[in-house]
Amino acid sequence: MNEQGVARSRTHQPCSACRMLRRRCDTNCLLAPYFPSDDMEKFAGVHRVFGASNVIKMIQMVEETKREDAVKAIVFEARARMRDPVYGSTGAIFHLQKMVQELETQLQSTRAQALILQAQTDELLRLNLVTNQHLPHDPCLDFANFYLLNDDVSMAASYPTCNSPTPCDWIL
Repeated sequence: MNEQGVARSRTHQPCSACRMLRRRCDTNCLLAPYFPSDDMEKFAGVHRVFGASNVIKMIQMVEETKREDAVKAIVFEARARMRDPVYGSTGAIFHLQKMVQELETQLQSTRAQALILQAQTDELLRLNLVTNQHLPHDPCLDFANFYLLNDDVSMAASYPTCNSPTPCDWIL
């Protein structure tokens, strides 16, 4: 064996699939590009759920340009199956769909509340406008005249009349 072949065999690390399966990993290993040697857990989960031979068959069935996406999907499904052996990724999808439905219901409720508040605001503004149209020309309320009109002379003496032309800030 020449020095170049020895150096190349020392630098080539087996992929995590070959390390786990305890087999020799050659340069044309189908699993090496997708399961690097530093990520053993990734292949361990896939191997535990699907088995190595089934993973190889699934990868071979897919075009080379789409294999990386297929491996990502296989890894995702394996992790989901380890978390939820019955439903797998379908359980996660159902959970997310339920959350979306709950959020849509909450959004509808919030929109209904916003419409109610808008209607109340419009009604208050309308009442304020109607009330402001019926006010006397003097912007300050004349409490003395109010009480005199109601025949309560004793109370009228305690409230001074407002003769200033400035509007009162507490009137809506």
